[in-house]
Order: sequence, then structure tokens, then C-alpha cells
Amino acid sequence: MDWKLLLSTFGSIFVAELGDKTQIATMSLAAGGRSRLAVFLGAALALVATSALGVLAGEAVTRVVPAPWLRRIAGVVFIAMGVLFLLRREL
Repeated sequence: MDWKLLLSTFGSIFVAELGDKTQIATMSLAAGGRSRLAVFLGAALALVATSALGVLAGEAVTRVVPAPWLRRIAGVVFIAMGVLFLLRREL
């Protein structure tokens, strides 16, 4: 087990998910529902399923694109998105 990779993945996903629309939707469902356990299990299964899709897609893409290039491309995309958000005019 690569503990460094596990912890960095956990930290990245944990911070990215804090306060996002998924967490807000989960809070809303828990507040309005009768079973917090059902909401927790549904949300946890959904996150596991989307993570599994991400891992499978990442594995498939790295068969075509080398991992260092994939990280570079992802970095450029994130920087470009950040610049676009900073320059975007409010409607």
C-alpha cells in the first residue's frame, strides 16, 4: 500500500469536497429526511461510485497519455479555469 498516495488523495478529495454543492445537497437531504443513516449511505455510495469511475477513466487515459503529461495537462486546465473565473464578468 502506498500510504503517501493514499493520504494525499484523501486530503485532496476531502478539501475539494468541503462546502461544495454535493455537501450542501447532502445537508439538505439529511435535514428534511427521516433517516440520516439512509442519507449517509446514499451519499457515501455515490461518492464511491464516482471515485471508481474516476479511477477507471484515469487508468484508461494513462494507457494512451503518459502520467507526467496527464498531470501537466490537468495543471494547465486548472490554471486556465482559474484565470477564466477571475476574468469573468458578473452578470
